[in-house]
Formats: sequence, structure tokens, C-alpha cells
Amino acid sequence: MRIHHLNCISSCPLGGRLMDAGPEGVFTRGTLACHCLLLETSSGLVLCDTGFGLRDVANPRSRLSLFFLALLSPDFREEMTALRQIERLGFSAKDVRHIVLTHLDFDHAGGLDDFPEAKIHMLAQERDAALLQKTWLDRQRFRPQQWSSMKHWKIYDAHTGEPWNGFDRAGPLEGLPPEILFVPLIGHTYGHAGIAIDRGDKWLLLAGDAYFFHGEMDPVRPCCTPGLRFYQWMMDKDRSQRVHNQQRLRELVRQGDTDVQLFCSHDMREFERLSGRHASIPLAENIAAGCASDGM
Repeated sequence: MRIHHLNCISSCPLGGRLMDAGPEGVFTRGTLACHCLLLETSSGLVLCDTGFGLRDVANPRSRLSLFFLALLSPDFREEMTALRQIERLGFSAKDVRHIVLTHLDFDHAGGLDDFPEAKIHMLAQERDAALLQKTWLDRQRFRPQQWSSMKHWKIYDAHTGEPWNGFDRAGPLEGLPPEILFVPLIGHTYGHAGIAIDRGDKWLLLAGDAYFFHGEMDPVRPCCTPGLRFYQWMMDKDRSQRVHNQQRLRELVRQGDTDVQLFCSHDMREFERLSGRHASIPLAENIAAGCASDGM
């Protein structure tokens, strides 16, 4: 299996360093990655989350809420969409056979429309809660305008598999290698999940939005920027579960478990460390420069 790290359009939230701990002033905008994975497997290409898609870039006001457009001001660059980065590797949309979603928030599922033939895997609890559109914030974050692919959705119960490193695990994913599995991490949404990938020498765990800032996983003194702490509180569907799952993730780090490499969807430092490139550079430019993606 060959593993590629993609940043599928950064968000630039108000608050500068209060968000990303960077050098920007508080009256400027910070930068958050949209960390997705592309897996080359025996079952074809597998995309873990999609980030924003081509239609989001072309007409964001018809697809995304004005609230989040103003708050996050995504850096809409077509070349940073998952599809365009995949094409630069010599593949096409048809080569993406499966998409595995951590959750259905607009910045994770915006590219679903770009892969109309892919089977899309998610937890049943995520689908059910997103379809309800129960609250005002639900209607801003879960965008049916991005879901033309619903006929290809494949859902799983969160508690049907064997335990994984002390976490629950969804059962085998249909049509996918056993090296890829769901790890339910409920809290940010009711059906939020991590995606674990067995590289052979270690597991990669894309924790999605279970946390937002690398400092939150410090096993001794966990910390988070004020802006991201507030954002997580605002977006929580089950805060007690989110906090509990963060504690469990920190336990993996505290144990010094080198068999699991943990990272989230939005931390720039984690993305650049794992990808070996600046987050503003599309994948193919990185490979052309001689920087290899992960492989096994």
C-alpha cells in the first residue's frame, strides 16, 4: 500500500495565532489544513475524507453556509482539491473506488461529488444525524448540496467489530482491504470516526476532528489555542464523549506506543511533518521534487 498525504484546501479562520499558534497577529487570519489521505491499494484508490471539492471552489455560496464562509474563509484553489491532486499523479476520478469518511462536515465531504462512481463508507450514526438537519448549526455544517452521491453510501454500526487498541471498532469495510478500519471517536459529531491504516510497521490513525491542535495530545500538559478550544466547544454534539476520547488518544501517546502514529485533520504542523512539504504545495509538485509519500 502506498499512502499519500493531501491538503485539500486550507481554511483561514479569524483569530490568527489564537487559532493556529503561528506568527500572525490576532486581527489576521490563521491557517488550518484539511488533511486527507490517498491510498493506493489492491482494491484501487481509496480516499480518506475529501476536503472541499471542485463545485465548492466554483460556486461556494451555493454549496456552503455564509456563516462558515465568513468564519473560515477557505483558500479556494482548484489545484488543491483532491481530484486535481489525484489527476496530477496520473489517475482519474474513476480510479477512486472507495471514500472513507471521518464525518460529514462540509470541509470533509465537499469533494464527494467529484468521484461519482466511488463507494462511500461512513458510520450509520453519522448519516442519520446529518440527515435530520435538527438544529440551525446542523444545517450550516451538514450540506446536502454536497451529497449527490447518496446512492453510493455504505453505512456501518459503530460497535460491530473487534476492539482496536482499547477502542471500539466497526466491522470490516465492504470491498476494502482489512488494513483499513473505522475507529469510532464520537463527540465532534454523533457518528465521528477515526480511520486506522495498517502500514505493516505501524498503524496510522487519522483522528479527524477528535482534536484540532497537536498540543492537545501532549500526555503531560495538554494544551490548545483559545480559538480552537472555542471552535471545538461550538461544534460539539457530545462534549463528554469528545473529551473522553481525547483522553483515550492521549493514553496511546502516554504509553509511548510507537505502533500507532496519530494525527488530526486540521493541524498544520502535523500535516507538514507527515507530508514533508509546505501545506500550500499540491502533492504532485512534492513528488516531482523527490519527496516520497509513505509506502508499505
